[in-house]
Amino acid sequence: MHYPRESFTEEERAKLANHFTNLEGPVFALINLPETVKGALFARYSRFSGTLRRLFLEEFADGLPDVGDLPKLSEGRRAAELYERVFIGFGDDSVAQLGGAHIACEWTSNVMTKILQRPRLASYLEQSTRYIPYDQEVPGGGYRYYRHPALGLKYEAAMDDLFSTYSKLLPQVATWLDWKLPTRGRESSAQRVQHVRAKALDLLRGLLPASSLSHVGIFASGQAYESLVLHLLAHPLPEARRYGAEILQQLEAVIPSFVARVERPDRGGHWIHFLKERQARSEELVRKYRLDVSEETVDAPQVCLVSTQGDEAELLESMLFEAGSTSEQEIRDVVSGLSPEKRADAIEQLVGPRSNRRHRPGRGFERIRYRFEVVSDYAAFRDLQRHRMLTVQWQGLSPDLGFHTPSELQDAGVVDEFRRAIEVSRDEFDRLKSAGLDWAAPYALCLAFRVRYVMDMTAREAMHLVELRSRPEGHASYRWVAQQIHRHIEEKHPAVAKAMAFADLTAEDGRDLVEDAFVPQGQFDLSKAVVADRSA
Repeated sequence: MHYPRESFTEEERAKLANHFTNLEGPVFALINLPETVKGALFARYSRFSGTLRRLFLEEFADGLPDVGDLPKLSEGRRAAELYERVFIGFGDDSVAQLGGAHIACEWTSNVMTKILQRPRLASYLEQSTRYIPYDQEVPGGGYRYYRHPALGLKYEAAMDDLFSTYSKLLPQVATWLDWKLPTRGRESSAQRVQHVRAKALDLLRGLLPASSLSHVGIFASGQAYESLVLHLLAHPLPEARRYGAEILQQLEAVIPSFVARVERPDRGGHWIHFLKERQARSEELVRKYRLDVSEETVDAPQVCLVSTQGDEAELLESMLFEAGSTSEQEIRDVVSGLSPEKRADAIEQLVGPRSNRRHRPGRGFERIRYRFEVVSDYAAFRDLQRHRMLTVQWQGLSPDLGFHTPSELQDAGVVDEFRRAIEVSRDEFDRLKSAGLDWAAPYALCLAFRVRYVMDMTAREAMHLVELRSRPEGHASYRWVAQQIHRHIEEKHPAVAKAMAFADLTAEDGRDLVEDAFVPQGQFDLSKAVVADRSA
């Protein structure tokens, strides 16, 4: 992969040198900055179209005191010796949780972002397809997608086609939306432009291929980074192994003792070998039992409740446990004597009057577990996969489950061009597969193609996910998934669903702009419309 490389003036390099471990590579650590500045940089990252170093120069560098050249801090002999003895010698992994680092991974594909964000115990920030148009060229020229010499010129031609189609349709869809969407309250002209652009980007993000390059910010403990790096180095994807090596190099510059085991043959070497062997055994069994080819035909998104653990009586028992002084068996005896109506009333009292969605019940709500199997477009999966406190497992991206076409694109008069681009994506996937490049084929697929995944969560995490992802300002495809999860829970455990007071269940028919904001205004004719300025 040839990564875009940004150029800086000598003055800019001087400002950057004290705060970034390198000024050239796609992976780097933040150093010598207050924690609030690091957090603010990452918070702003998701809506900034450029790199983190450019963001720092434009919005943060001038607000910091001029301290001259700062020394490069090392761990010190005593601290390094303690970690060598306790962490490596005694194997006390808990001490690796006591320090962390902010790492930026830039120019990562949308296949790679999911691999980076798989560890549970870390914090992530990723560039948003809702606020950043992907029609701009990267430093050095060309659209922003993953390139590799093995993929050939036909791959690049197909990706260029997808991006040029996306770029061409953006102003057309924005023009239609500006005509179709009513003004909201006291919406200013600037707010109107932002609102229309966000909706246009939402409707067309399915055209972007999984090869689209993004930037990811990570804050994690040394222990979480060690696990991430080991999994990356053992991964079959070349891009993953490359980022694993890059991340390790940057961690060795800021918290070397925390990742000292990775490159030791008897530690990290054995671990990487184990992970590779585990993957190989899984693939072998899948082939043996013919689980690599499905006979099922899927032509629509799906949310299925696969299994449930626990019931509302057990939920109430757990909610009462911490407040009481008796054994769980005594609590169970009391709860078993209550009618279903009284149990539901008690659960409602213990949940309490929630004044906003962040007021959630206690750990007792974790007594019930739900396992959902979901088929949705890959773009929606990207958003739902970010939830930390649940288990997400996903299968490989392929065209076998079909793709999602936003119905609004028909009204906007661009659906034929959208579907033509989808077929370009599918054809390139097939070509790469036929050429034996199975590892690379998913890069060619648009985010509109569907993927199958499992989400396993407690009732407490289900409340968080449903109330956050069903909000009207969210994307329609993941709103639909959140609403279906709520529907299944309501059928199984009505008291749990009732506690999700901030779930938004409007427009459950799955329309792509779910706000009920569209008003009939006659037939839209794009040929007679003034196309919106794409740069607005």
